[in-house]
Amino acid sequence: MTAPLHEGPPGSGRALPDTQQGMRRRNLARVMHTVSAEGPLSRAAVASRIGLTRAAVSTLVEELTRWGLLEELGPERPGRVGRPGSALAVSGRGPAGIGAEVGVDHLAVCAVDLRGEVRARAVRHGANRGRAAWPVLDELGALVRRVVAQAERAGLWPAGLAVAVPGLVARDARTVVRAPNLDWRDTDLGALLPFGLPLTVDNEANFGALAELWLGEGTPRDFLHVSAEIGIGAAVVVDGQLLRGTRGFAGELGHVPVRPDGPRCPCGGRGCLEQYAGEEAVLRAAGLVPGEDLVGLLARRADEGHEGVRRALHDAGTALGIALTGAVNLLDPESVVLGGALAGLSPWLLPSLAGELADRTAGPPCPVSVSRLGPEGPLLGAAHSVVRAVLDDPATVAEHVA
Repeated sequence: MTAPLHEGPPGSGRALPDTQQGMRRRNLARVMHTVSAEGPLSRAAVASRIGLTRAAVSTLVEELTRWGLLEELGPERPGRVGRPGSALAVSGRGPAGIGAEVGVDHLAVCAVDLRGEVRARAVRHGANRGRAAWPVLDELGALVRRVVAQAERAGLWPAGLAVAVPGLVARDARTVVRAPNLDWRDTDLGALLPFGLPLTVDNEANFGALAELWLGEGTPRDFLHVSAEIGIGAAVVVDGQLLRGTRGFAGELGHVPVRPDGPRCPCGGRGCLEQYAGEEAVLRAAGLVPGEDLVGLLARRADEGHEGVRRALHDAGTALGIALTGAVNLLDPESVVLGGALAGLSPWLLPSLAGELADRTAGPPCPVSVSRLGPEGPLLGAAHSVVRAVLDDPATVAEHVA
């Protein structure tokens, strides 16, 4: 079976040219995706799966090995009929994806190799709301440099940087148009993160959805991903692709009004979902003082039977269900996936959330599942987006290793 292939980096809209050179690059990508998804594999096994001759695959493999993208593991396991071939695997050295996340209360950076393993990581906890963008990004840059240094000591080099942010991102994939919970507007991250690396900036819910698509177990190709933390975002995946909208702003579930006469939201509206189901809103409703581990505090109190916390989580689930009803009725997704930090509160959120969906949706109830990635989704999705870009067009690394 041929591995899936995206022609050009995710979201670039660029297809590889339909020329002999373009066909070669597509075949390089097919080999990389196949070994990545099913390896270790022999050249003969790769040729069988992608429908090329063994000689053609051997030529492609030689290039990919020279670039440090594939490695030979030695003869295949004994017991196979015929002359054993050398098993191929994706290299644990070479290019790595650098993912970063700007959260309201934290910064995080990680490096992921082509095998999908996290090889380096750095986190800084602390409030970012109300701070100017440049000092926050200066701190993020320091974390990026630390992670890159760790990765380089492991034989890796950065193939690109992807940054997840809690806000609207322009189609240029570098400008944060508006991030209400950070109080940022028209902020060009490319100018403030001058690393000389290919840079992609995207909404954290989009990266969380991509992580769910690529790393989740049994995730369908049509789903609605909800990333719920201090802010609440959503991403719509249709046939394995993000539905971005005309300006790239699709998925702002947190600013769907659930009670139009409710409290004022930082976005300028009233009664937005975030005012009832965001982390800070749930803490207020439960009468608790915010701390560093908000979700852990809520989970402990709910597990201990704290009536105020359980009531606050029930009401947050109800608000989520009301907002999701409109999205489910409009989009008819195969499922809803709850991710982000609030996924850790699912035992107390899901009953009322699912109840609202069952009562309000026009068709059969939409299944709701909880992401196993939790709050790690956006960061992992960002790093893996860089890795996927290398797998999609491995020839792009040739210049680095030339």
